[in-house]
Amino acid sequence: MAAEVEIGRGKSGRRAYAFDDIGIVPSRRTRDPEEVSVAWQIDAYRFDMPLVVAPMDSVVSPAIAIAVGRLGGLAVLDLEGLWTRYDDPGPLLAEIASLDDVQATQRLQEIYSEPIKEELIGRRIEEVREAGVTVAARLSPQRTAQFHKAVIDAGVDLFVIRGTTVSAEHVSGRAEPLNLKQFIYDLDVPVIVGGCSTYTAALHLMRTGAAGVLVGFGGGSGHTTRTVLGVAVPMATAVADVAAARRDYMDESGGRYVHVIADGGMVNSGDLAKAFACGSDAVMVGSPFARSTEAPGRGYHWGSEAHHGDVPRGTRIELGTIGTMEQILHGPSHVADGSMNLIGALRRSMATAGYTELKEFQRVQVVVAPGQSTD
Repeated sequence: MAAEVEIGRGKSGRRAYAFDDIGIVPSRRTRDPEEVSVAWQIDAYRFDMPLVVAPMDSVVSPAIAIAVGRLGGLAVLDLEGLWTRYDDPGPLLAEIASLDDVQATQRLQEIYSEPIKEELIGRRIEEVREAGVTVAARLSPQRTAQFHKAVIDAGVDLFVIRGTTVSAEHVSGRAEPLNLKQFIYDLDVPVIVGGCSTYTAALHLMRTGAAGVLVGFGGGSGHTTRTVLGVAVPMATAVADVAAARRDYMDESGGRYVHVIADGGMVNSGDLAKAFACGSDAVMVGSPFARSTEAPGRGYHWGSEAHHGDVPRGTRIELGTIGTMEQILHGPSHVADGSMNLIGALRRSMATAGYTELKEFQRVQVVVAPGQSTD
């Protein structure tokens, strides 16, 4: 356990680290990158790469979900986004990309006030399913009870319950809370749930029967949760804490393995490698793919936090475009900032540190490099 740091006479806290604060230590033995495996399997579903594209309208459309699946990854469709509110979101996506910064948040709130249509949930899932790729779809905890039957009936493979912060024990005096344990028990599909950022919260989520736990607040580069709510846990510490919960839950449950998926706050290939070094099994990213030429956001990026009706905790940001989805995943790269060939860079990082399997790479030595982080 990290030592407590005195903030003032009446308050102390742990020192926590962002990915920018740490570095991966190369070992005495290196490997050939071609011999490195980055395959990932969760439940019955196997992927060529441990990368999940985040459920954000600026990044994932049904067409993108299909394309990413064919490239060996997994993309999660947001079932509370434009694709389940409108028959053809194309003109609205073009409008969002044309807004100035002053108009953006208010107009997003107006566009997303259109009700979710249950028939569109089924249609979008079936569209991806018919392409023959693994189908993953997301609902927030608030909408899960209302729409989960439509999701299951449409044939989803992986069900993602994703919010800014998800707990196993949400307490509300106004509404019946979602009983995650009972809900997951009653479903016939594996459930990935999050975000969380502490050992205790993760352990409780693992006890619900989830197949995977998301670490982080989601939203990443587009979210302002720290500014609006004051809530923040740097990702390197959060991932390492949740990885410790995974280890202890394995002992407690007699060997049940729950996947740890770092979610948000990763913008380049070095961040991805550090997430695995801290204990992740996979990573969920949005902004790197918002920069693809095929992305629905047309070079702009926003998450569900950006259009919250009462307390927006995100913003639409302009990222521009740098290349195709395939180039961002597999190269070739023509820039030196880690924004392209993410999987090739991960392989090279593992090879430099002497590892050929992701599970082994979780044990790599890291060092703290103070002063690098701007977080």
